[in-house]
Amino acid sequence: MSLAVINDIIRDEMAAVEERFNTELFSDLTCVNTLIRHVARFRGKMLRPMLLLLSGKAAGALTDAHITLGTVVEMVHMSTLVHDDVLDEAELRRKGATINHLRGNEAAVMLGDYLISHSYHLCSSLDSQHASRLIARTTNQLCEGELLQIHNRHNYALDEKTYLDIITRKTAVLIAASCALGARYAGGSPAMVSAAENYGLCLGIAFQIQDDILDIVGEPSQVGKTLGIDIEKGKMTLPMIHFMRTAPREHRDLLRSLLDSETHDKSDKIRNLVLPSDSIPFARTRAHEYVDEARRSLTALPDGEPRRVLDMLADFVINRPM
Repeated sequence: MSLAVINDIIRDEMAAVEERFNTELFSDLTCVNTLIRHVARFRGKMLRPMLLLLSGKAAGALTDAHITLGTVVEMVHMSTLVHDDVLDEAELRRKGATINHLRGNEAAVMLGDYLISHSYHLCSSLDSQHASRLIARTTNQLCEGELLQIHNRHNYALDEKTYLDIITRKTAVLIAASCALGARYAGGSPAMVSAAENYGLCLGIAFQIQDDILDIVGEPSQVGKTLGIDIEKGKMTLPMIHFMRTAPREHRDLLRSLLDSETHDKSDKIRNLVLPSDSIPFARTRAHEYVDEARRSLTALPDGEPRRVLDMLADFVINRPM
């Protein structure tokens, strides 16, 4: 099942999220609106609002609160993309120039802050403080994940446990929060909310593992963003962690020297070194394991089309373009 077909089930609600996104971010300043129009290109498939709405449909009935919350989680996600591009000095996002490449780091940092402040403003319009508190906690964890990753740059002895802690905080917690909010605001039971949250958490971990695989083996024209950034920034991802643990010593020494080198083609050399090993298949297997766990979580939700769509959506995470 393609994402387009999946999206048909919540087409009207997704359109409402997009409209609220544009309305909420409209400014009386032309320079701000110009940047917002550019960053709108980064929205892509809007996976987090999609999961929030589908989780809501699986647990009960959608309300206007779901449109608000779908907009909120997308704003939070967009803010992290803008800030990530600054941290990574990335030049390409969704096959277009990043804000930092186009307008510089200062504008990019302020735009990311603008997005996150609007997300809190919109979230506070809900009667309950539950969503605001969960979004606040989640954004704290996003920052912690980034700080933990920065702290471990060039730590070539990074273990899998710490890596999983990093990607859980910097990626998976927002997807988990999206699913949990969808189920809760649809009137789902605590068991349903917990199941939706675990589904999102496991899906988010698998998503980031696949993203890290693509950073090594992907094609920029297919993936649509700057690749090789993890390598350039000294970030140890699961394929390289496995390689450092299992490869012959001379290959591990070569990987270290390449990671520390300043050669322009070191990404290609590292790719050629890692690809013949078992490290990419190992990482793919781990991603599949988390997807399988995500699917098992769905058994706590009522059977029906939304649950089946969530199950099939898991395939997208580990079958994205190379």
